Amino acid sequence: MTAAAPASGWAGHPGYGRMFAPGELTVGLFLPLWPYAGDMTALRGHTEVVQQADRGGFAAAWVRDVPLADPSFGDVGQVYDPWTALTWIAAHTSRISLATGSVVFPLRHPIDLAKQAASVDHLSGGRLVLGAASGDRPVEFPAYGLDHAVRGARYRETVDAFRGLLEGTQPGGPGGAHLLPKPVNGRIPLLVTGSSQQSPQWIAEHADGWLVYPMATATAEGPRALGRKIETWRNLVPGQEFRPVATNEWIDLVEDPKHPPTPLRGGFVLRTGTEGLLELLGRWKAAGVNHGALGVQHGRRPAAEVVAQLVAEVVPHFPALESAAPLAPAW
Repeated sequence: MTAAAPASGWAGHPGYGRMFAPGELTVGLFLPLWPYAGDMTALRGHTEVVQQADRGGFAAAWVRDVPLADPSFGDVGQVYDPWTALTWIAAHTSRISLATGSVVFPLRHPIDLAKQAASVDHLSGGRLVLGAASGDRPVEFPAYGLDHAVRGARYRETVDAFRGLLEGTQPGGPGGAHLLPKPVNGRIPLLVTGSSQQSPQWIAEHADGWLVYPMATATAEGPRALGRKIETWRNLVPGQEFRPVATNEWIDLVEDPKHPPTPLRGGFVLRTGTEGLLELLGRWKAAGVNHGALGVQHGRRPAAEVVAQLVAEVVPHFPALESAAPLAPAW
């Protein structure tokens, strides 16, 4: 059964409303579902699994923004451009929210960001929720002719310009030039990722939500520490207005439901059975997390099999929220 989301400043927004509400936790699916291993043809099949997640009640599908593959980073990440990938997903799904985790704002021109975001928002009927990061792959910055050291200032400037262009408070150019289209619901929710080189105060004042790193997930202490961090941040939010918090974890879900949560790869991946995963999600909910995105690309089992298990055994406990229906595509 889906839970009802209370009215908020984002009432009527299909993407936000499906994912976030005070005191609730929903589940998302992080792409890619299996890693790139040198052959693009081996990535085929993602669409069917995402459609399975859409039908099965996942709240969101998440994509990453990785402009360049850095061999020294150890994780190629997402191969396709995030905007192109989201447009494809929008055309092949009907309700699932489309989320970025996250677009690297300092690398992008705000006009291009605003144009791309608003276009995906329209083509999906208002399903876009935008995670924005300052960038964690230093090699990308000199490739763009940018200084990695000043990404914090560029991040703030780009966020301000991005919002101004979308909301009509900042001119796009001389002679009255302005940006089209505007977002379906007037705004696009923007989640600051990690610190993004900003202070907690700045994030509390400027973010529509916060995408945080999960800390340790194999025991109860990690979620408790995360809860303290979230509480401290929410106390900074002006007027104590609700601002959602999301996090994520890469999981290796095993068939044995009682398999104990076991950290792998230095804690980067959590091997667990269904019972351990449900316990983690319950701890996140108690800690004040409103959405948990699960990635399966580092697991040992086929992604379609794992997603089917999540749909059957996990998502019903943390279902997508009732929200405004996306607008029907009209183009």
